[in-house]
Amino acid sequence: MEEYGQWDSTLTFIFAMIGVAIGLGNIWRFSYIVYSNGGGAFFIPYIFAIAIMGIPFLILEYGIGFSFKQSFSEIFKSINPKFEYIAWILIFSISIVLIYYMVIISWDLVYLVKSFTFSWGSDTAAYFVQNVGGSENLAKISDFFIPVGIGVIVSWFILWFISHRSIDKGIGLASKILIPAVFVIMAIIVIYALTLPGASIGINTLLHPNWNLLFDINIWIVAFSQIIFSLGIGEALALTYASYLSDNKGLTDNVFFVVASNSSFEIFTAFGVFSILGYMSATSGIPMIQIVSEGTGLIFVVFPKIFSLMGIIGRFLAPLFFLAVLFAGISSAFAFFEPIIGSISSKSNMSRKKLVTILSIIGCLCSLIFTCGISSYLVGIVDGFINKFGILLLIAIQCVVFGWYYGAEKVIPVLNEKSRIKVGFIWTALIKYILPIFLVIIWLIGIVDLFMTVNQFELMVDLGLIIIVLTLSSIFYKMKPKEDIV
Repeated sequence: MEEYGQWDSTLTFIFAMIGVAIGLGNIWRFSYIVYSNGGGAFFIPYIFAIAIMGIPFLILEYGIGFSFKQSFSEIFKSINPKFEYIAWILIFSISIVLIYYMVIISWDLVYLVKSFTFSWGSDTAAYFVQNVGGSENLAKISDFFIPVGIGVIVSWFILWFISHRSIDKGIGLASKILIPAVFVIMAIIVIYALTLPGASIGINTLLHPNWNLLFDINIWIVAFSQIIFSLGIGEALALTYASYLSDNKGLTDNVFFVVASNSSFEIFTAFGVFSILGYMSATSGIPMIQIVSEGTGLIFVVFPKIFSLMGIIGRFLAPLFFLAVLFAGISSAFAFFEPIIGSISSKSNMSRKKLVTILSIIGCLCSLIFTCGISSYLVGIVDGFINKFGILLLIAIQCVVFGWYYGAEKVIPVLNEKSRIKVGFIWTALIKYILPIFLVIIWLIGIVDLFMTVNQFELMVDLGLIIIVLTLSSIFYKMKPKEDIV
């Protein structure tokens, strides 16, 4: 097997970790979450979720990754050989996330190209349905969106081109370029957005507090879900990146810096998003409640319409915006890819270049399935199922495996050795007791909600995903590492 990869500096690791956190969700999800869950009041459960889950679990992942310096599957196997199967379930769940994540990036590539001519037309909703994301009409499943297919191929090529290189010369170098670029581009957009007529309408709408919602359990569940989604905790991303560190300089301190960077970025971006929405409301006379959207509706329907209304300034802002979304998406895609590469590499003993090439080809072919006439509908089904059913439960299981079977106490000396911020009993209690219980509760609520609203087609897709993940996990669990085969 090749020598285990290493970052060339702690700074490179920090940039890469910020890249894990700053992704599509910060730009298209957070602002809507704040708006629809109590406005300014939402920041109370948001900060609470960061304090008792976001920071503690990231610290755990940093400590485990640095201590073991092995792939995710090998770490579980080292703790208990039977636990390796659990690791593979998470690895293949992440693989599915990466597959549809690259499709969303390809949508953005299409819009990046279109942003120079505004050829999405006046009816941006119709353009998205007819040319990019499709609809829920299953009769259109055989349709194929060629521009999106080309975008998928280009996206996977970019991911392959950077990921097949060594850690420091590939992901490390790309992160040091992409992350500052995302911050600079979004700063330009947000600062300009704050000067637009009607910006105050949007910001007031965003922050107007509804204190009564603090007594609603759902707002607290949403806050915890947002932190999981935003920071990418429990998906082996941070753990894998931490395993590439050669020095544990300030592990705990780095967690606080990464979390602060992520929160600052998504809050700052939310002000820009709602300033632009406020501008549209003021200029068109449409009430904010009819404009506010999230996800694909915000990025690919509402924003193109707003850019079209801005005239010459829109011609400048639109390419910048879709470029920022591209950079944020690619930086997160690196992180999704890395645990897969590391774990399969530990089984196959294949060179990084060869393995990344093979996985990129397979991943690209799988992503092309999502370029059909029900593309956005299919992405929504898979995303909802993986996040509500898979990742949440697997995070709780990791708390048990790392907290109880391995012993969270074992990583405390490593974490505290060179960190100014120390951890101890309170951190251990959070990992071993509070988080597992809370996450299981969120998971149960999510599962109930999922299966109460699912239709027959969605159920078939969900069951298909379960079969695929469990089958592949069984195959790789039973597979002997190549060096052990006689």
